Amino acid sequence: MLKNMPRLHSAGYTGRRHMVTIVGVPRTIPALLILAAACGTAPRRADTVLYASGADLQSINPLLTLHPLARQVQRYVLLTTLARYDSALVPQPYLARAWSWSDDRRTLTFALRTDVRWHDGAPTTAGDVAWTLDAARDPATGYPRLGDLIVLDSARALDDSTVALSFAAPQDRFPDVLTDLAVLPAHLLAATPHAALRRAAWNDAPVGNGPFVFVSHEANRRWVFRANPAFPAGLGGPPRLARLILVVVDEPTTKLAALTSGELDVAGIQPAHAAFVARDPELRVLTYPLLFNYGIVFNRSRPPFDRLNARTAVTFAVDRREIVEGYAYGFATAAGGPVPPDVPGAIPSPPSPYLPDSARALLSGRPLSFELLTVGSGEAALEQLLQAELARAGIRITIRQLELSAFLGRVYGPNPDFTAAVVGTSGDLGLGYLAPLAGLGAPAGWTAPSDPATLQRYFADSVPVAFLYNARGLQGLRRRVQGVRMDLRGELVTVHDWWIRP
Repeated sequence: MLKNMPRLHSAGYTGRRHMVTIVGVPRTIPALLILAAACGTAPRRADTVLYASGADLQSINPLLTLHPLARQVQRYVLLTTLARYDSALVPQPYLARAWSWSDDRRTLTFALRTDVRWHDGAPTTAGDVAWTLDAARDPATGYPRLGDLIVLDSARALDDSTVALSFAAPQDRFPDVLTDLAVLPAHLLAATPHAALRRAAWNDAPVGNGPFVFVSHEANRRWVFRANPAFPAGLGGPPRLARLILVVVDEPTTKLAALTSGELDVAGIQPAHAAFVARDPELRVLTYPLLFNYGIVFNRSRPPFDRLNARTAVTFAVDRREIVEGYAYGFATAAGGPVPPDVPGAIPSPPSPYLPDSARALLSGRPLSFELLTVGSGEAALEQLLQAELARAGIRITIRQLELSAFLGRVYGPNPDFTAAVVGTSGDLGLGYLAPLAGLGAPAGWTAPSDPATLQRYFADSVPVAFLYNARGLQGLRRRVQGVRMDLRGELVTVHDWWIRP
């Protein structure tokens, strides 16, 4: 740990609250050279926002990633989507200036804006939309929300500014996936086979059409974007920031130190640090609703979690109230399923009761032990709390921390290699995240139901995940940055309108 870092003293797990007290605050962090370097790339710091990312973006290509922050960068910073949600969660025109349904609700026709250009000067056309959707529909691409497009039969460019989507069955609402999947430049990617898109040169030097232009990327260090001076007035015109720099800071205490010393402008903070940050006159704390849940995902294709009673035993052995109060400091709600109750389409699912004696009974006296994978390199407070709770029911876990790419490979890769893993899942308002989540650790040949209601019942009955809590967003923000709003749509939803107080 750096000499000038704040010292975090843990009182240990007491059975009620995991106490953390911040003893010192750094004013400089010489070792955090990445931030100094990032500042040096901007024309002047006053026009630049330094935003902390806990890990490098998994991919800048929207066809290839589930990474929550990457998806926000794609649709709010670098690229555009056909539509986007307003603050009331109603889809509104964006790249598409208007749309209409056929009488039978099987054809959705979009009229596109004609003033949106790719950052290399080429116009954005209906051909780009059709190519993006065709690539997403091809299983060879590996688009994570492929299931949302199963009912899409075709995407046809009728002319440069009109695209028609044909569906296999009538649709009862606007497809949420069209607010999430950013449109890509066909003139730069169409020559790449769908199966090879992960190796496309565009991924390393992306050309977008959004309010910010890609400048540079240093792996595991930073992403730099500058304002797009040609962004159309009809979409708000050029953003008010000169640059947005995403800085990779994976250690929470390092992130906190950089925020309090002024080397970061926006950073996610731990619940234990919220009161400390709020006391700083130069900072404020933002808390906001998230569609983001945490749970223990079980690999149902291998022992011991190929047995329902083992999965249920772990679920009964977790005290969710203790996690919400002792780990999340109240910035969360106990989860009983994958969809928070205030999200449209949620089926009521109360949190599983804390029944350690029932957990022991389900195991019939047989010992249960397993390795629990998690992301990180720090003290793993949540995992240690889980370890203590499960031990009360006679369940022993070994915590294995991995860096993000290794974790993603073992849990989400083509050949899953885990027994159980703590997974945080970023949701979408169309509930398209349910099928990929249910598919983690599924037995060979298993197919997820396509209906969100059926999927929610599957989670309740088959327990593929022991849901822990629904998180609330928690960010520390320097008061120099104005115009920031964060909500269910994401942290960067208003980044176009952020500005710096003189």
